[in-house]
Amino acid sequence: MPFLLMDLAELYQLFLKSSGVYTDTRNPLKNGLFFALSGPNFNADQFARQALNQGARAAVVSDISLAESNPAMVHVENPLETLQQLAQYHRKQLNTTIIGLTGSNGKTTTKELIASVLALHFTISATKGNLNNHIGVPLTLLAISPETEIAIVEMGANHQGEIEHLCAIAAPDLGYITNFGKAHMEGFGGMEGVVKGKSELYRFLEKSQGIVLCNGDDPKQMKLTHKMQRISFGAEPSNNYPIDSKEHDNALVLNTAEGVLQSSLYGAYNLPNIAAAYAIGKHFNVPFDKIQKGIASYQATNNRSESLLIGNTTVILDAYNANPNSMKAALEAYFKQFESNRILILGDMLELGTYKVKEHQAIFDWVTKQSFDHLYLIGSVFSQIETSIPNISRYPTTEVFLKTLDTKILLHKNILIKGSRGLALERVLDVLKKK
Repeated sequence: MPFLLMDLAELYQLFLKSSGVYTDTRNPLKNGLFFALSGPNFNADQFARQALNQGARAAVVSDISLAESNPAMVHVENPLETLQQLAQYHRKQLNTTIIGLTGSNGKTTTKELIASVLALHFTISATKGNLNNHIGVPLTLLAISPETEIAIVEMGANHQGEIEHLCAIAAPDLGYITNFGKAHMEGFGGMEGVVKGKSELYRFLEKSQGIVLCNGDDPKQMKLTHKMQRISFGAEPSNNYPIDSKEHDNALVLNTAEGVLQSSLYGAYNLPNIAAAYAIGKHFNVPFDKIQKGIASYQATNNRSESLLIGNTTVILDAYNANPNSMKAALEAYFKQFESNRILILGDMLELGTYKVKEHQAIFDWVTKQSFDHLYLIGSVFSQIETSIPNISRYPTTEVFLKTLDTKILLHKNILIKGSRGLALERVLDVLKKK
């Protein structure tokens, strides 16, 4: 049963008196409102007393006997649904402009670039880390203070209906889909499903008369939004914000009507992400010099397109996630930048379902047409690809790879590390740093 409005209003008053919402007793909880969220293998009600002992003001639980035994326990039928309803209620009290952001690739980098630009001119809030799902989005919204002028809310999804649900909670005023790529195809049901699922953001904004930002160089985005209120950026002069973008001397450069934008980010695939941040800045009337500063100052972190120098070894670390589109983009950028001493460490691309063998084989076929010193393939799918090429090694897991790796082969090379999060390929850095 959903909360009655009066019940939700009372819970909201409790939230306002708290230090914020928490779902993990490993975090400081002083004066916090703890939600006991349950998963397939655990019931967080068992941590409710611990939360109170650690200083939480109250705990929201599903076990009515807990609430009957302690007045600091709040009983609801479903703590997760209540968390989402509370976030939705809080959003309605805010005068904050919400930017909704989704897409197959580049969501987090784009979010951080936009935040870097807007933070120089507004009081802002943005999704922290990867809190972009049915739990993370409510937590992101509940962390927005009344003083916040603009919030950037990242929305992730791997099934139909998820973006629609997150939009209902966050009610974005403006939205941007970075791209439609071959990500989470198992859950979405192929590329048509990806487009349909991500486009739920468009459909919400169309119904709510919101504004959509479009990459004018992406025909699919332009076609899907042609009847909507939109702003666009791209190479054509007909775009609201025309740009000429290119790689130049290991930097990414965008020429605009007002001047040049430059970023230290790696890879041409980041050019649209930078352009989106520029367009958002312009839309919100951020002075151009602040847009320049915001873009130039942003540095990649968290295993996303990081360019690192370890001794005399150059490492391109892009191991936060991987799908066929992002893998191909990373490879193209790598082969364009480095002409020799090439070492590739590639891990499986997860959540591809019935497409996994075909997509991994396609990446393998493309890579083996290039020149490289050595190719390491890691994961249950990549390791099964048959090959007689001598400078290719295959490993079923990252653990097996690290145990047998001769790091001397990697020294003084240019290394690309790319794979899905589940393989944790960033552990290669620990081995390199010990040498």
